Amino acid sequence: MIAQLSGQIVEQNTNQLILDVHGVGYLVTVSSSTLSQIRALSGTISLLIEMIVREDSLTLYGFYTSEEKSAFTVLQSVQGVGAKAAISILSVLTPDSLKQAILSSDKAMVSRADGVGPKLAQRIVNELAEKVGKLPTSLGNTENMGVSPAGAGQSAISQDAISALVNLGYSQSEAWAAVQRASAKSDTNELGQILNLALKEVGQK
Repeated sequence: MIAQLSGQIVEQNTNQLILDVHGVGYLVTVSSSTLSQIRALSGTISLLIEMIVREDSLTLYGFYTSEEKSAFTVLQSVQGVGAKAAISILSVLTPDSLKQAILSSDKAMVSRADGVGPKLAQRIVNELAEKVGKLPTSLGNTENMGVSPAGAGQSAISQDAISALVNLGYSQSEAWAAVQRASAKSDTNELGQILNLALKEVGQK
């Protein structure tokens, strides 16, 4: 089983590349996101690999980050989503964006991917709503996300408010949407105020 490959890119197109590893060229399918991240790199690069074996084929899927590889696995837990559809989704949505789409029940974001129609997008949103905690996120990495320390603090408060709403019996997606609307209406960084505003958004005072 191949778990990682390190080598030099000798050829690439829209979603595939050939990685030369000690004279052996491996054809690796990647997302547009991974391709854009490694395109500017020179020398040896390393990709995490998921090897998919079928009766008549063996395909290597490569990922520049462990978050994307984990999202690839979680997506395939949805009925009707294979490796090809999963890599297509990750070509238009980062793991963070995918998680956001699930939490906000935004099937339109998911259906932007080639080969993913409205019905499949809705199924992905529905089935992953209960598995959203398994989706990786880099939201805690303020350097990568371009978030100021103050913004990072606001995110932590929002997460606390979401957790409080979930404990009150609201679904994760309802809680997330309510807190997002509440945060948009106020620049407060007080948990109590955010929670009160969010409760009003879901119809409870």
